[in-house]
Amino acid sequence: MYILGIETSCDETGIAVYDSRFWESKQPAYLGLLGQSLFSQVKMHELYGGVVPELASRDHIRVSLPLIEDCLKQSQLQLQEIDAFAYTKGPGLAGALLVGTSIAKSIAFGLSKKTIGIHHLEGHLLSPLLSPELESSSPHHLFPFLALLVSGGHTQIMLVKDIGVYETLGETLDDAAGEAFDKTAKLLGLSYPGGPAVSQLAKKGTVGKFQLPRPLMHSKNLDFSFAGLKTAVLTQVKLKGVMDEQFKADLALAFVDAVVDVLCKKVKDALILTGCKTLVVAGGVGANSQLRDGFKTLREKTNTHVLYPPLDLCTDNGAMIAFAGAVKLLQNPTLADTSLGFDVLPRWSLSEL
Repeated sequence: MYILGIETSCDETGIAVYDSRFWESKQPAYLGLLGQSLFSQVKMHELYGGVVPELASRDHIRVSLPLIEDCLKQSQLQLQEIDAFAYTKGPGLAGALLVGTSIAKSIAFGLSKKTIGIHHLEGHLLSPLLSPELESSSPHHLFPFLALLVSGGHTQIMLVKDIGVYETLGETLDDAAGEAFDKTAKLLGLSYPGGPAVSQLAKKGTVGKFQLPRPLMHSKNLDFSFAGLKTAVLTQVKLKGVMDEQFKADLALAFVDAVVDVLCKKVKDALILTGCKTLVVAGGVGANSQLRDGFKTLREKTNTHVLYPPLDLCTDNGAMIAFAGAVKLLQNPTLADTSLGFDVLPRWSLSEL
């Protein structure tokens, strides 16, 4: 079964084709990814310091069909050979979600095919199963595993019992980790997107120059809070007034260290609570080098297998949507939809699946 995935939740247009036979036959899952195409709008939104929803929607319209053609060419398939179309149903920007949904449903209707709406975070949650690290074995054996979803809009610790069976153990009470990175970058006068810029600048910082808080790090639950950390950065910026580059680097390092400490501590607590020996890290912040160093240390101390998606699948992409659509349809074929209704959910919790 060939699934074409369409991701348009924010400012990346992602298209991919996945062959479900590789998952069904318990071969390394990444072998089923036949082709993928991605267009990022970062350069356009950089001018505004953040994503402009209307512009994002218009660019999705402009590039989606050419990306589909490119992806099919990579996959050596004709459009008529696609069995079903998976699209991001939510959460995300309403207009952007409507673009992907309308394209998926229109093409499916014209070809008498079916569609399946995918939760954006479920796509991220399952994307590490496409890692080439699992080449020698089937990813089926990983269940149950612990997952950290860490991105610009979400920070959650999930217990993944099976496909579609997720339990939220902890989540952010205010800002997501990625959002705190972006806001800190803005305070330091760095370019958009802020996460990579803060991480890169932190490498030039001096340890111990600032003592920033680690909110909820020692709480008895697994929830997060990053608003106070952002405020602490703002306080230091106001006290300094005119910032030189070393000041910015030192403060960036203190911020990154605080975020990494909190994430690693909460994940360690969750591993102890659940008894899981596999940790999956997904979402854009999962590509952060300092965070990966923190989890490397955690892995060595706890004998935990830490798994990441390939770097090109850390940010939003079509592969995770195509893959999630494939495994969900294999598990439950009745999820396939033939309706033409636009059922996007800009706000949608994983607990509602």
